[in-house]
Amino acid sequence: MWERVARLALLTLSAILTVFLGYLLVVKRDPVTTSRTASPGMIDRADAKISEFTFTQSKGDAIEWEIQAKQARVFEREKQAFLNDVDVTLYGTNGKELTVSGEEGTFNTVTKQFVLANRRNPLVVETAAGYTIYTNRLEWANDKKQISTEDHVRIVGHGVEVTGRGLLGKLGSEEFEVLEDVRVAFIPTS
Repeated sequence: MWERVARLALLTLSAILTVFLGYLLVVKRDPVTTSRTASPGMIDRADAKISEFTFTQSKGDAIEWEIQAKQARVFEREKQAFLNDVDVTLYGTNGKELTVSGEEGTFNTVTKQFVLANRRNPLVVETAAGYTIYTNRLEWANDKKQISTEDHVRIVGHGVEVTGRGLLGKLGSEEFEVLEDVRVAFIPTS
């Protein structure tokens, strides 16, 4: 008889734990938004609307990167900020390494990762080494200190034009790799 009661108690406890875990997965999750833009209804529900938004990431006294946007909509629960008219500067050991401006972007306030995108014209990324990168979408992975995209890219500078799909750029080592369909052309410098 006591074995039957023990089984029933364990079964009931298992059911309660399953329901509780399901609750945690559905209600308490920490979503990471990967959408390119915020929907119009979502913008109206923002927790904060900020004009002239600036966020600076530093390590000690050195600034690592800075985001400036004309407008930001912050969603505390999602830990996201949706940005309009965005300028980003990434700094390296020798000062300013990379600058890019975009029409819109998203910024994760916890991981410090961000995405920039343009709808019409490509993003224009200027590197300190004299190269210009063109692409429609660019992601920054703060933990790896690298930029990337899966979109079409074009890199121009020092008499070379490289085109292809996908880009991985490591800021620390100043290496940029075009991942697929790579084509290289030598162009006259003026």
